[in-house]
Amino acid sequence: MKKKNLSVKKKILNFYSKKLDDPKIKRIYLNFKKNVSGHISNSFCVAVSGGVDSMALSFLAKCYSIENSKKCYFFIVDHKLRKNSTTEANLVKKKLKSFQINCNILTIKKGKVSTNVQSFARDNRYKLIIKQSLVKKIDMILTAHHSNDLIENFFIRLLRGSGLRGLISFSNIKSKVKHDDKIHILRPLIDIPKKDLAYILKNTFNFNVNDPFNFDDKFLRVKVRKLISNLEKDGLTFNKFKLSLNNLSKSNIAVDYFVKKNINDNSNYLKLTKTIILKNDFLKQPDEVVFRSFSEVIQKVGKKNTFSRGEKIERLIKHLRSIDNNSKKTLSGCIIQKIENSVIIYPENG
Repeated sequence: MKKKNLSVKKKILNFYSKKLDDPKIKRIYLNFKKNVSGHISNSFCVAVSGGVDSMALSFLAKCYSIENSKKCYFFIVDHKLRKNSTTEANLVKKKLKSFQINCNILTIKKGKVSTNVQSFARDNRYKLIIKQSLVKKIDMILTAHHSNDLIENFFIRLLRGSGLRGLISFSNIKSKVKHDDKIHILRPLIDIPKKDLAYILKNTFNFNVNDPFNFDDKFLRVKVRKLISNLEKDGLTFNKFKLSLNNLSKSNIAVDYFVKKNINDNSNYLKLTKTIILKNDFLKQPDEVVFRSFSEVIQKVGKKNTFSRGEKIERLIKHLRSIDNNSKKTLSGCIIQKIENSVIIYPENG
């Protein structure tokens, strides 16, 4: 390596180490390091949007990769939903490069956008990053979701009628992605408030781009954000919210116990034909236990990465509980047939 390049590298390393001398930044970094510890093997990647949160995450991830000699990839997705998106992506890439962070820009091909623009952007962003992760054999994607996002997602799911599992699912620091079970999403900032991330950014890279979608009242997330802001004035704190979330998590663990018990006691899996037979008592358990149990067996037989939509499962359960004939139904690649007091579930293309 040339002497000039060595000098630049040393200067960059000094930049990161000196920033960690700041007591507040060091405290946040140690919390971040604790959250990623044990989850990262050799390499990982960071989903970069250019916003305050992801830029702060980029700093923390770079520090971790230097300290632990881990290969870290940085991906920014140009969603092409705004005329300035490509310019912004290039600006973010240029800025990060000045701090020895090489960021790859992934571009979403233009296509028909659904009515839910934010959902479209999020889904396609994950698809592109997952695709690159598979190519580079990365099994961990770090996202910049923080404690404010945790509260927002709870209220959004509450307004959409999510059940217990849906309300608490975002609180998990690590979860499987929808598209491939080999890759996980890691949220190492989930217990860190946005204001702390803003502090890191201001005192490190001091650069970010603003997405106007984050200020548009037509989006539910923006409305919920304003609602939470008003609730905070009336005493809502993250610690109080976290306490309630922990209580819900305990209830969810209890339900999961009975779900597993129901599957183990009241169903038989025939490996040769990949068929599951449900006993009569399977459908006689409490509604939430039956709903989750049925969702899991349908997913297993249908070999899907995600669960079927809730309303379809509920309609099918109601149907099975109300009939005694051998009529057939199909759902998520499965054929479901009621025969006397049993239900047989087998692959549609078996």
